[in-house]
Amino acid sequence: MLVVAAVGGNALLKRGEPLTAETQRANVRVAAEALARIVRAGHRLIVTHGNGPQVGLLALQSDAYKPDEAYPLDVLGAETEGMIGYLIEQELENALGHDHAVATLLTQVVVDPDDPAFRNPTKFVGPVYSRNEAETRAKAAGWSIAQDGDHWRRVVPSPKPVEIPDLRVVRLLLDQGVIVICAGGGGIPVMRRADDSMVGIEAVIDKDAASALLAADIGADALLLLTDVDAVYEGFGTDAARPLRRLTPGEGRALNLPKGSMGPKLTAACDLAARGGVAGIGRLADALEILGGTAGTRVAQDG
Repeated sequence: MLVVAAVGGNALLKRGEPLTAETQRANVRVAAEALARIVRAGHRLIVTHGNGPQVGLLALQSDAYKPDEAYPLDVLGAETEGMIGYLIEQELENALGHDHAVATLLTQVVVDPDDPAFRNPTKFVGPVYSRNEAETRAKAAGWSIAQDGDHWRRVVPSPKPVEIPDLRVVRLLLDQGVIVICAGGGGIPVMRRADDSMVGIEAVIDKDAASALLAADIGADALLLLTDVDAVYEGFGTDAARPLRRLTPGEGRALNLPKGSMGPKLTAACDLAARGGVAGIGRLADALEILGGTAGTRVAQDG
């Protein structure tokens, strides 16, 4: 099977952990062991990953420059693809005993510059703050902010991915038996000019949406959306919470989960399932079991 495994940014850098290279490497090492199990089971693998905490950190570092010298979000997204991709590539090679070729591909993803997301930022990036600190930073830096659980964070535009022009490179690598790490952080957001040339645009694409588009266009047999929760839950956080093991696209969309939690993953899974694909959502450590249908939540047209 060809499997696209999407590793959440919060699985690589857990909420409240220090934004250090050592912390990220330790978490990536754990993730690599879970992903290696998929390869050892005989499956081909494409890895995608989130970058919300990391791109927010780079944006804070960029604020140290003069306003006209700060790097835009598309460049910061490319930096995080290289940074996180390097860690995943190295730790996955180590976990597999260097028996498999692994490559990180900086991946451009086309968005529509007229997407309404540019007028309604929703993508969380960077660390969490108290409301007072978030409001102070937002006023000083011109941020948009929103509540994220008990905290507040910066939010940026997250337009829908419409095309992955680097898909042909992914296919070339797969044909050579390479494990591909790509579309990190949703990919580098670009738009097409009237002459068909491409240029970066200020945004952070949702990693789950980009992963679903990648899985559909590459013809993957399964998409795994891996996080720190074991399944999609009805009534999550309440005494009546119960895991949902099988869902159709219609059932999944009817749940209307919050955008800041499981919502984007379920939306991406439903989008892929509506196109005839199969998606699984669950805990990173259970990746192989989710693929086998014994853990997590399966989303498909037949439930």
